Amino acid sequence: MAKVLLSIPDKFLDQIDEIANQEQRSRSELIREALRNYMRRNIVFDFKKASSDADILDKILE
Repeated sequence: MAKVLLSIPDKFLDQIDEIANQEQRSRSELIREALRNYMRRNIVFDFKKASSDADILDKILE
């Protein structure tokens, strides 16, 4: 597994650590899940936009 170095403001990192501790998991696991959710949401958004664009194109071509 690759390692990534990123800069996070101390206050934000404190919040991340607090949530990770409450959920009894590592900071890395929490951040990976957050990124997976972000990516999943963007894929769904892109699909909805593509579907909407296709509907508009269908109406234009009628």
